[in-house]
Amino acid sequence: MLYFSKLKIVIIYLIIIFLTFFAFLNFIDHEENLLLSKKLNLGLDLQGGSYLLLEVDSHPVIKQKLQTKLISLRKILKDEKIKYNNLKLENETINFKISKNDIQKFEDFFLNKENSINLYYNRFRSYEMGHSITDLGDLFPANNLVTISYTKFGLLEIKSSTLEQSLEIVRRRIDEVGTKEPTIIRRGNDRILIELPGLDDPNRIKKLLGKTANLTFRLVSETEDDFGSELLSFENSENKLNINKRIVISGTNLINAKPVLDNQTNKAVVSFAFDRVGSKKFGRATTDNVGKRMAIILDNQIISAPVIQEPILGGNGQISGDFTFQSATDLALLLRSGALPAPLTIVEERTVGPDLGEDSIKAGSISLVIGFLLVIIYMLYNYRQLGIIADFALIINLILLIGILTILEATLTLPGIAGIILTVGMAVDANVLIFERIKEEMKIEKSNIHAFDAGYKKAQTAVLDANITTLISAVILFFLGSGPVKGFAVTLGIGIVTTLFSAYFFARHLSSFYVMKNKDKPIKL
Repeated sequence: MLYFSKLKIVIIYLIIIFLTFFAFLNFIDHEENLLLSKKLNLGLDLQGGSYLLLEVDSHPVIKQKLQTKLISLRKILKDEKIKYNNLKLENETINFKISKNDIQKFEDFFLNKENSINLYYNRFRSYEMGHSITDLGDLFPANNLVTISYTKFGLLEIKSSTLEQSLEIVRRRIDEVGTKEPTIIRRGNDRILIELPGLDDPNRIKKLLGKTANLTFRLVSETEDDFGSELLSFENSENKLNINKRIVISGTNLINAKPVLDNQTNKAVVSFAFDRVGSKKFGRATTDNVGKRMAIILDNQIISAPVIQEPILGGNGQISGDFTFQSATDLALLLRSGALPAPLTIVEERTVGPDLGEDSIKAGSISLVIGFLLVIIYMLYNYRQLGIIADFALIINLILLIGILTILEATLTLPGIAGIILTVGMAVDANVLIFERIKEEMKIEKSNIHAFDAGYKKAQTAVLDANITTLISAVILFFLGSGPVKGFAVTLGIGIVTTLFSAYFFARHLSSFYVMKNKDKPIKL
């Protein structure tokens, strides 16, 4: 147990040197090299910043999907010559009445498994939602009335899909802003948690996240009584225009958008480019409508409505308006990141000032230093020379822990500091169990080498049991906990691994070296 091969010694000290290198990177400012730029990040509670909890409203998505189903259903009923009336969508349910003479035809159509039911599935049912529409039995008329809605499973699928899409777009928008080390994670079935360390004023982020960024290009209606149009307002103005409901092209065809200064007016505008399909649509629309006005609409508000002077065939254009360069930058960012599938609402908001974070760091550091010094004094007092080895192993343990956290680029929070402090206590606990067992063996064994060897062997089971049970608790906390609890679980779990390494490899090697040098001398414990 006390014997170490040369290979084992080399491996032990290479691991220590490797992790010590990463631990000390936290004190070096070097961002050019990817390896050297690794740092242990400070959490929101330590460096201050903003906390936002967003709720995704999936109701417009459900309504939009059912509206699409309604259009498909209308075509199916028309093709099958099934008479109906009052086909409408309300309260997330499609309702309509079948003519009494066509009830049998309607039932036959949906019960015909060879042709009709497949036609129904192919033309009406949404594959990506799984079993999303109610069972076919619920479709058949009761008093001539047919109702169609999503099942609970279907609604959960829509909410989950909407949340995942929103999460990705939120991440793109925040990454484009350049916020350092943001935390963007899913919370439950319809919420997104955002932590932005170091950001004291989240207003710009809130504005960016508050816009769905649904961009459309639509023609301005020439007559006010056009039933296929609607009145929309200009952004930041009460002026209105009658806009055709038909979408010429949408923002889904955009491949790039950036802020530029217009050469003629010297004002900020947003330059955009369409993909190949979008370029064809835009070219055809501008060719067919020269002399007409085309409105550029963002979230049902008109940004601008210029006259089409000539066909635009290159797939490039500009959005002009009363922009500052900052607002043009933000609009370009929104367009590049894509439209949110559903509106987001801020349900909780907190801002932690840097002063409070600094106080937290001081309090945590003082706690760690005091606990560390008391443990060192206790070990020196009780175990003398071996106490020095235990204290040295404790220092190495902390360095290894910080090194691993740095490699993972983990975020250190106050609960994380608590986990480190607990690791200090557990590291000493392992050494106390070993040294106390050695004391007992020295009363029996005459040889110091045999006593130390037996002490390490017999204490191993108790040390492993204590640390493995704690590690299991840390794993459970990590998977079932959230936020600060996870931070505590991570540092505690890694601390257990480094504790076992420092106690049974590093400290044991130093102890074996000490015992071999003093094998014929009395060792006081």
